Amino acid sequence: MNVLLSAAFVLCWSSGFIGAKLGAGSAAATTLLMWRFLPLALVLAAFAAVCRAPWRGLAVRDMARQAVIGALSQSGYLLTVYYAIQLGVSSGTTALIDGTQPLVAGALAGPLLGQYVARAQWLGLGVGVSGVALVTLADAGSGDVVWWAYLVPFLGMLCLVAATFLESRSRTEVAPMAAMTVHCVTSAVIFTVLAAFSGAVRPPGDATFWTAVLWLVALSTFGGYGLYWLILQRSGVTKVNTLMFLMAPVTAVWGAVTFGEPFSVQTALGLGVALAAVVVVHRGDGGRRRAGARSPAAGSRLRGAPSVKR
Repeated sequence: MNVLLSAAFVLCWSSGFIGAKLGAGSAAATTLLMWRFLPLALVLAAFAAVCRAPWRGLAVRDMARQAVIGALSQSGYLLTVYYAIQLGVSSGTTALIDGTQPLVAGALAGPLLGQYVARAQWLGLGVGVSGVALVTLADAGSGDVVWWAYLVPFLGMLCLVAATFLESRSRTEVAPMAAMTVHCVTSAVIFTVLAAFSGAVRPPGDATFWTAVLWLVALSTFGGYGLYWLILQRSGVTKVNTLMFLMAPVTAVWGAVTFGEPFSVQTALGLGVALAAVVVVHRGDGGRRRAGARSPAAGSRLRGAPSVKR
């Protein structure tokens, strides 16, 4: 059962990048994101009005913090993902760049939070960056994408890192449903405002757009987000973080099959190097946990990082 849940989670989470690619040709990123989150936010807000248990004990300050976390981990992140894909960056490359977040957050936990960072984590970060570079260069050499488009996913990854550290400093534990509601409402407001200012509120009438919206809500939001929490409760953060690094190869193959995105020997090599980085980090981190030390990587994926609903 755990294997089936893990496989379903990887497929559902990876589907977000495919859904973004599917909708990229039919509407602007802000339009797609607005119509993805606006109905969802209304449903969650209505549910919150009926079920008040997750909101007990939360102060205005807690809600404001969650709004900022949602703006970073969801709005900022997703906007960069969709924009990068619209610029022509392959879905697999985007997934790989964004997937380095646990490595970067784990490495920065030392200088920013004063936590011990093992050599294996620094080594893993270096190996992971090398893998990202290989895949990015392979992707850049196979198309006419402007060079700065590859910096856009890095901005999204940094948004995730910032949200991670903001969440780690929170002294109040927020129920997942409350956090999800605040994040989705925040994203709905942000994307609606951006769409209004850019004159992109009106959705296109073609079926591809609404197929992409339904795809993203059903598979990415409910499927990926729901399975994230289920696996998190059953297996813990380390298992979830490990599964996160499977998103890039799955997305790369999926994108190549569905959209004809480039998948060369260099791409495969880069993905292999990135996966090797995960092995390095988890072996070093596992040995240190057995010695009784606390793992900074254990909190590197935002408690609400699933709020990064693709």
